Amino acid sequence: MKKQFFLLICLLTALTISIGGCRERAKQVSAPQEDLAAKKMLQGIWVNEDEESVAFEAQGDSIFYPDTTSQPVRFQIVEDTLVLHGAEDIKYPIIKQTTHLFIFKNQNGDEVKLEKSDDPDDAAQFTHQKPKAVNQNQLIKRDTIVSYNNVGYHCYVTVNPTTYKVVKASYNDEGVEVDNVYYDNIVNLNVYHGATKLFSGDFRKQQFKHIVPEDFLEQAILSDLIFDSIDKNGVHYIAVLVIPDSMSSYEVQLTVSYTGHLQMRLK
Repeated sequence: MKKQFFLLICLLTALTISIGGCRERAKQVSAPQEDLAAKKMLQGIWVNEDEESVAFEAQGDSIFYPDTTSQPVRFQIVEDTLVLHGAEDIKYPIIKQTTHLFIFKNQNGDEVKLEKSDDPDDAAQFTHQKPKAVNQNQLIKRDTIVSYNNVGYHCYVTVNPTTYKVVKASYNDEGVEVDNVYYDNIVNLNVYHGATKLFSGDFRKQQFKHIVPEDFLEQAILSDLIFDSIDKNGVHYIAVLVIPDSMSSYEVQLTVSYTGHLQMRLK
């Protein structure tokens, strides 16, 4: 009798485990899946045309915001819902989504209409780079020893500050236009092979007007001349032209051949 009771208990236990396992598998099968096609469609920069502002950029699994204080957040699209996985999971119902249109409801229940942007100015808001440093009022001297095919070359660069003013207009917090004054440089380059001088010359920003737009040069500083490389064509330097306190800059490659010939091209 005891043996039969024990067998009954074992059978009931096994049945309970089996039913539980089936329920768990059913949950796994019925779990909502991420809509990868919709996620791919959301990739890019989206703007609110009504507010005339950039809303966000979807890149990979993350959404980035144009202001530097907001952290990126991981996102998914599940069953016509935008899910943001921040400190808490927040869900936004999607009303309509196409390649260039995205409409959803915000937390207040208001419809938000976004359009995809291909404007370079909008893309620039997500370029998290610092403006290039501008050399001002300081004398800089550098000497560099390089070699090619076991032949040595000695290069000298001198950044000379000048009193040539460059005026850059900007706006203060009150929206009033103010002029900021910076000072340009003259940069000298000398390249030697032993005691033989292969090249010697001064560079001013005006010498780059056939490569760099004139309206850029008007507000730019010739900030520096930096060694780049040496190869069969000669010694390569990079001339850095920068508009102060901005992301705008040009880099021009200068090549001094082993016969002392100078070539310039946009980097």
